[in-house]
Amino acid sequence: MKLVVSIVQSDDAATLIDDLVAQGHRVTRINTAGGFLQQGNATILLGVDDDLVNDVLRIISTSCHTRLQYRSPTFAGAEVADFAAIGPIEVQVGGATTWIFDVEQVVRL
Repeated sequence: MKLVVSIVQSDDAATLIDDLVAQGHRVTRINTAGGFLQQGNATILLGVDDDLVNDVLRIISTSCHTRLQYRSPTFAGAEVADFAAIGPIEVQVGGATTWIFDVEQVVRL
């Protein structure tokens, strides 16, 4: 058994979850934020049998696409006025960052 943890953009999360559930996978979503742009993300958690990991990765790659968007940069402790001269910047968003962990034991109570 594996634990699949995937961080995806919030815009892609609903489609990803629908696609995973349609294929019979149990999914947990945690709303998260972080990174350079402080934008909303979703952390998706799945317990997956070893032989289904490639299927889950295929669904993730099909559902979560990268794209270019214009965003205003933000940094912790910085004022909006600090970036007024810079203006929005073009950044790549979307896609998925995914980790796969071995699971020693699963207990459903």
